[in-house]
Amino acid sequence: MSRKRVLVTGGAGFLGSHLCERLLADGHDVLCVDNFYTGAKDNIALLLDNPHFELMRHDITFPLYVEVDEIYNLACPASPIHYQHDPVQTTKTSVHGAINMLGLAKRTNAKIMQASTSEVYGDPEIHPQPEHYNGNVNPIGPRACYDEGKRCAETLFFDYHRQHGLNIRVARIFNTYGPRMLPNDGRVVSNFIVQALAGTPITLYGDGGQTRSFCYVDDLIEGFIRLMKAPDSLTGPVNLGNPGEFTIRQLAERVLALTGSKSAIETKPLPADDPMQRCPDIGLAKEKLGWTPGVDLDQGLKKTIAYFKNLP
Repeated sequence: MSRKRVLVTGGAGFLGSHLCERLLADGHDVLCVDNFYTGAKDNIALLLDNPHFELMRHDITFPLYVEVDEIYNLACPASPIHYQHDPVQTTKTSVHGAINMLGLAKRTNAKIMQASTSEVYGDPEIHPQPEHYNGNVNPIGPRACYDEGKRCAETLFFDYHRQHGLNIRVARIFNTYGPRMLPNDGRVVSNFIVQALAGTPITLYGDGGQTRSFCYVDDLIEGFIRLMKAPDSLTGPVNLGNPGEFTIRQLAERVLALTGSKSAIETKPLPADDPMQRCPDIGLAKEKLGWTPGVDLDQGLKKTIAYFKNLP
């Protein structure tokens, strides 16, 4: 196998750090680019001594001049707390960032993958969500900076593909969890684990009847690698997520059981535009990539809980 020079933007983040690790294990040279808005040096500390790993502090809303063979564009805060903190910057990261990375791919003739999101489907009216569903997104709501930013990034990727012949991939990521999630990111898995371990009440929004599907990080990274290796005709978008569907209340009960916590469950009002259902149709990934998630929820939660227990 030929050693590739691979750029991972957002490489010090939750997903990015796992991807950097996997690419190094697969024998590639990895350039990790991060502005450390939500990324952390601790996530990649064990990689810094690897001669095939390089770290660069850079914000992709500014152009980047490097020589690479492949680009994984993961840079963007992905939890509502972080992406709503500076919504203008969130939109810039998705849109200007995509333009800069596509420009780099065009100049270097690199293959480029966009980490898109199930949020492009908004509050879906079709269940489960197939790739051909165009979504139900509020373009002016508090989540729009992320939802519409990612939708615009997909637009740019396909226009660069049509107009300039760029070799693109678009992955639509559904809820993913695992070690290296930020404890304060407001995502449901990390929230519940942190609350359960601290013995504080577990916060359910609404009645907890809304559903999500939870994909363990190792399964998702395998999907990324397979999508990048797929024939060039498979541009995507391709849904990557675990089709196992759970209510948020069921998740809370699983976390309580696995941590042995005595935390109570308390309810709060549902945030604006919070989708009631979210579950991927992964038929395309199964057919074209031979990919299905292999880690069930209890297995993944045990590994994630162990990580959070060891945090200082």
